[in-house]
Amino acid sequence: MTVTYLDEALVLLSAAVVAVPLFRLLGLGAIPGFLIAGAVLGPSGVGYIEDHERIAPLAELGVVLLLFIIGIEINPVRLWRMRGLVFGLGTLQVLVTGAVLTPVIHLFLHTNWQISLLIGLALALSSTALVLQLLTERQVVSSAYGRPSVAILLLQDLAVVPLLALVSLMSAPGPIVTEDLALAVAEAVGILLLIVLFARHILNPILHLLARAGSPEIFTASALLLVLGTAQLMEGIGLSMAMGAFIAGLVIADSSYRHQIIAEVQPFRGLLLGLFFMSMGMSLDVRVLLTDPLILFLAVVGLLVVKAGVLWSLLHLFRIRGRLAWSVALLLSQSGEFALVLFSLAWSTGLMEEGLFQYLLTVVLLTLVTTPFLERLAYRIFLASAAAPAHVPEMGKEPQQGDRRPVIVAGFGRMGHRVGYLLEAMDVPYVAIDRDPAVVERERRDGRSVFYGDVRQPEVLRAAGVVEAPLVIVSIDDLEATGRVVASIRMQSPTIPVFARGHDLRRCRELKALGASFIVSETLEASAELGRAALLELGYEESEVMAILQRFREEYYGDLR
Repeated sequence: MTVTYLDEALVLLSAAVVAVPLFRLLGLGAIPGFLIAGAVLGPSGVGYIEDHERIAPLAELGVVLLLFIIGIEINPVRLWRMRGLVFGLGTLQVLVTGAVLTPVIHLFLHTNWQISLLIGLALALSSTALVLQLLTERQVVSSAYGRPSVAILLLQDLAVVPLLALVSLMSAPGPIVTEDLALAVAEAVGILLLIVLFARHILNPILHLLARAGSPEIFTASALLLVLGTAQLMEGIGLSMAMGAFIAGLVIADSSYRHQIIAEVQPFRGLLLGLFFMSMGMSLDVRVLLTDPLILFLAVVGLLVVKAGVLWSLLHLFRIRGRLAWSVALLLSQSGEFALVLFSLAWSTGLMEEGLFQYLLTVVLLTLVTTPFLERLAYRIFLASAAAPAHVPEMGKEPQQGDRRPVIVAGFGRMGHRVGYLLEAMDVPYVAIDRDPAVVERERRDGRSVFYGDVRQPEVLRAAGVVEAPLVIVSIDDLEATGRVVASIRMQSPTIPVFARGHDLRRCRELKALGASFIVSETLEASAELGRAALLELGYEESEVMAILQRFREEYYGDLR
């Protein structure tokens, strides 16, 4: 029987639907589920999909979109605030870990020094996708446990770009000479400058016109065109598509359309990245596991121990000590998806032999599988240190300022604008989302942190940081949409306070049932203000009037508050 692409797609989707929820239920996370599903379907498993190379180009798009999202989320302000941890601790972690692993790899794997260095630096990288997912699920991204972890991951994400360039240069025909390297750097810088000029003077006006057209399909197509076009351009000059996507993310990071673009790309990124992990599972040769399992076990344990030990030592240089240092070191001890990307690229370009690629692939996949167990241990250690929290230096701002997460204001019309005015008056940071491009453009000219986006899409709120926000104020004019937004926020975070407005008591009760923490009735507040002004005009004492209004509000809202 001939297996068609539709058959393969159905089988892959079925495997993902079964494996991923099962592994999440077991507390192992989605990524090991994708890997195991791919291994079962691949040549070393049941052999349903023998030629996994056919899906490799599609799976690569998942990595491209991941790099694009990372480029957008590397906020310059955030980098500068944590510059000591990012550029100090993060850089030392990659360089020192790579330096320790390189001679060991050269000695035991008998590779030349260039390949040994590439492998050592690649293995020094941790799994951004898996670690951030685990931190987000526990809602500890901004904690003393999460901040140094995120800082190191940020630097590791930045380190992927030169490592991708290194693979491209190493795979180029002929020896790498200084002139060739200088020419490649000059080409890359020239293309980057053109992209930045395009983004500043042409891209944002184009996105503004597309947003005003009100067609979500066209906006989605434009977002994908931006990512894939930049990726193809970088590949055309001899660099990788992933690097092009990363650069595209960087140039769009300060755009007012960044949250909506993330929301448009995110579903494709999640599905295709899952396909990438499944393709890596299909590439796995189970015979490597069976040939010498003891040596493989020692290699995995050795990698985890070396990475954790190096990071634990470096954390002490930055005054992160005790149990907190152990928790961060254990959390980041695995190797990650970017090592798989680099090894796959090196193998496809002939830099790495099949046997070496299979061995490294197996080691990386096994460390990923161990991560959920190590994370649980790391989290327990962190909780044990919570009674006397270690000091994590917050670079660039005062500690009290560095810990303040912005309030999310969903909708910046008349009501949202007034709420923003009150927040500004009290020096409370906020991020506002509105789907009227004219409003966004006007408010950004006045220096306000207002972004374009449709808050009815959960991905837009997630991109704006709703999970970590201290509270959310829903101030959109559409009362039906308000209920959808409140329910969406409550699904993403069961504990975050949600403030919303309802038209009347019935609508307020509906919003309360959907999860709103505090609701204001428009009809009540308007009538209460009119009544207050009338009674004062008639000569009644203000204290007496306010007492009456307080009883009126208590009777009206009842158990809503």
